[in-house]
Amino acid sequence: MYRITTSTLVLAIIFISTTVFAGTCGPKFPTECICGNENYESMIRYVVNCTNAGLQNTSVLEFMPPEVEILIFTGNNIPQLPWNVFGTINDYTSLTIVDMSNNHIREIRGKTYHHVQNVKRLILNHNNLSISRDDDEVNHHHPRVFSNFMNLEALHLTDAFDDNTSPHLSEDLHDIFVNSNLAKLQKLHLEQNEISHFKDRKVFCDLPSLRDLHLGDNNLKEVNFDIKCLKNLRFLDLERNKFEYVKAKDLILMDELEERPDRTANLIVDFNLNPFVCDCKISVLHDWIQQTAVTVRNEENLMCFRNHTKPEPIMKMQYGKCASSKLRASMTGHTMTLIFLLIVLSMILIALVAALIYVSRDRIKYMITPVFDTVSKKVHYTSIKDEDCPEVHV
Repeated sequence: MYRITTSTLVLAIIFISTTVFAGTCGPKFPTECICGNENYESMIRYVVNCTNAGLQNTSVLEFMPPEVEILIFTGNNIPQLPWNVFGTINDYTSLTIVDMSNNHIREIRGKTYHHVQNVKRLILNHNNLSISRDDDEVNHHHPRVFSNFMNLEALHLTDAFDDNTSPHLSEDLHDIFVNSNLAKLQKLHLEQNEISHFKDRKVFCDLPSLRDLHLGDNNLKEVNFDIKCLKNLRFLDLERNKFEYVKAKDLILMDELEERPDRTANLIVDFNLNPFVCDCKISVLHDWIQQTAVTVRNEENLMCFRNHTKPEPIMKMQYGKCASSKLRASMTGHTMTLIFLLIVLSMILIALVAALIYVSRDRIKYMITPVFDTVSKKVHYTSIKDEDCPEVHV
């Protein structure tokens, strides 16, 4: 006689439920789609999976089983997502993860996503999104594209945008972040998007809960976006970019963020696998790593290159000859700030003096006129006296 244990029974139920429900998405779905209970991230969840189903539109998504928790809709060919991609009737209250990666999506309409109030993770990796205001004379800029994701915690946009993305990408993203009200977003992935700089320095400042910002595999050469506004930031990924050195002012900003009294977590930054140059400029990063309270991940693996030859470990190099350069670099930011403040204060002082003279012009005229009259009379009397004196001949 065989003894059936509880664990055996659970495994049997999982196997039966997975087998029974597989392929039972309904008559609207192609046979390539699978619906049912599956083990997803170590949990049994109800999954609708349409991977590589050859779909040319999203019409089947209006007919998903109402108990769906995970939607995997990848590897299809959907250039444009229409309005109400999940329909207007069903209210998918259990839906928490939506993965629409690798679908050749170019445009997401402003009213595409509805009935997603409980979605916590949206994955749009490896698409061809255009979000610019003017691209091939077509406006793809829809600022409210994520406005219905009220509880979104993770947004994955790895390699999500057109190649050679517009330099205005940061402005367009900022508009989306402002208008979509992503107040609960904690993780943002923007890897592999050929981003070289952020024209809008406030691009991430409307994401108050942001904790992890992934910018790896881009073309960044500096941290030219505001990080001080991200009070909850705990991880900044800058791996595999184009940094040849790190500016002192950027390191100072990281320190200032770390020292904020309202922070709840230590800041971790990753500069690994950047093409750092072995010269005095890199010594600023070396010294900062030794002194900062910020955690630098993989610091022992940071390498720099001298004439594009064999890499050298940054933290083991000697920088004795760079003392004066390091001092100038560390002082540059403060010096420029003091000079700027001095110029501003001087201009304010000049303006105040000019304004005071203008307002008191009548009183000043009243006070100065007698003085001018007195001087004028003295000059006049002196001239008369000189004229009356007889000419003396020797």
